[in-house]
Amino acid sequence: MLKHIRNVTILVILIAIGAGYYFTRGDDARLPLEATTGVKPTMTDVRKENFPTINIAEASPWTAGEGPVAAEGLTVERFAEGLDHPRSMLRLPNGDILVAETNSPPRTNSGIEGWIMRNLMSKAGAGTASANRISLLRDSDADGKVDETFALLENLNSPFGMALIEDTLYVANTNEILAYPFAVGDTKIAAEGRKVANLNAQAPNNHWTRNLVASPDGKYLFVAVGSNSNIRENGIETEKERAAVLQVELATNEKIIYSDGMRNPVGLAYEPVSGKLWTVVNERDMLGSDMVPDYLTEVVFASHYGWPWHFWRGHVDPRVEPKNLDHRQYERRPDYGLGAHVAPLGLAFSNGEALGAPFDSGAIIARHGSWNRQPLSGYDVVYVDFNAKGKPQGKPQTVLSGFVDDDKKARGRPAMVAFDQTGALLVSDDVGGIIWRVSKAGAKKAAPKTKAPTK
Repeated sequence: MLKHIRNVTILVILIAIGAGYYFTRGDDARLPLEATTGVKPTMTDVRKENFPTINIAEASPWTAGEGPVAAEGLTVERFAEGLDHPRSMLRLPNGDILVAETNSPPRTNSGIEGWIMRNLMSKAGAGTASANRISLLRDSDADGKVDETFALLENLNSPFGMALIEDTLYVANTNEILAYPFAVGDTKIAAEGRKVANLNAQAPNNHWTRNLVASPDGKYLFVAVGSNSNIRENGIETEKERAAVLQVELATNEKIIYSDGMRNPVGLAYEPVSGKLWTVVNERDMLGSDMVPDYLTEVVFASHYGWPWHFWRGHVDPRVEPKNLDHRQYERRPDYGLGAHVAPLGLAFSNGEALGAPFDSGAIIARHGSWNRQPLSGYDVVYVDFNAKGKPQGKPQTVLSGFVDDDKKARGRPAMVAFDQTGALLVSDDVGGIIWRVSKAGAKKAAPKTKAPTK
């Protein structure tokens, strides 16, 4: 059945491309996007798509002087530009910012399917080869603009996640975690990386990003590994140690599945009030424009979130065989809906940073943007408020918007988020090749929060 659906999908998309179109209407949303957000998002009946709703915002990058729109009380400016698909970022103790300039590894899909995939990715601005580089950005006078850029590490393999523990920098390629000796202030790493763990990157490796976060005590790394597929259609053997957050004990390099059943977890961050680990997850496609809401959730040890059989604790995906209905009683419900098909990637918590109210005690999330929804969703940065117990509440509030213009072209796509040395928000824009800096309007340039010698 899945093979038949795939063949029909390929034929329909091929006809659309041959006719000069990149949009097949498929299924229109019947709910406003906001209805699919919050602690209790609205769930509709699923509407199975024999071919997918394809609605890709064509990439049309910003020109000089253009940029997204900040929420009232905030201002946005260019922190760094001229980058090659900037994604994940890491602030070092001296205020330097590491950024992964990266893209998908070469697509191995052959024949018509591979050709279609390459065409669609090219339209979305993601069709270029990966730079495979970690760059170091330095704002030496903390004026909100990068003064110097250095190629810290090169010749990597679709790098994404980074974590610094004492004098070791950990980098997650799509297929492995490597460790490098590193002193804060260094601008080049010449040493070979020491392998810490292998990661499953079996082709077609559709969800290739591998994000990292270190545990507060520095004893563990947590790595987010997305599924190989939409609903395990490439076979169960391709999904080993995928659709999961893995834990690596650094003293032994022992790797375990910490939590799984999450189709594509990406952003990872510790919530400051509770001290718990959270992630944002991209849910499955081709069940209609209103389903399934992507989500923000606490990562609970030994918990399963339902993929591929179920979603939102108990809702059955009718396409997945064999059924596994008894498993539902053991599954954990996600904590917070982020909207259908918004593709959340970046996650950071704003507590103690400098955005100010009402954005000062919750999660900042970059919603990269949909391809399987009509109308478009995501393409923005939002704030989710957390209560005094460290739990999300209310509805998402817009922090940064305007990434899609009136002609439905994507001027940029927000990917990951971090905070700079002054407490301003940094947003990587992989289509625009820019890192945006969002700060409180009218605020004077703050002194750096932390300082360390540079070299």
